[in-house]
Amino acid sequence: MTAPTNTGTDPLVETDQPPLVLAAEDDEIVLGLVVYRLEHSGYRVITARDGEEALQLALAERPALAVLDVMMPKLDGIELTRRLRRHEETRAMPIILLTARVQEADVDRGFEAGADDYLRKPFSPQELKSRVHALLGRR
Repeated sequence: MTAPTNTGTDPLVETDQPPLVLAAEDDEIVLGLVVYRLEHSGYRVITARDGEEALQLALAERPALAVLDVMMPKLDGIELTRRLRRHEETRAMPIILLTARVQEADVDRGFEAGADDYLRKPFSPQELKSRVHALLGRR
């Protein structure tokens, strides 16, 4: 019998692997920065370039945390966050939204959708690492 593996959020399954993070961003430069910082901080990273792909990956892989761009094709980060909160498998997964928008109303929409944190672009790679670590450390 094979022991179950945990890719992300199932607290009942022990694993020696580092946490899996989903990074969803349609800008290749920003996505590369996110992936580089997280991988060099010891996380495993899976990527999506639009909201629909991110939703499918999140449900299939069950990452420990998601970093989502607000303005993505096919499904924006706000609606993606709402949908992730509706699924039992991803309901408790921490979500950090990335946005170039600076209006407080946009930030409020993200929190109302269920986001745990918000980073405004351009962001510091160290700040991203710190926020991911803080959210995963709380669980």
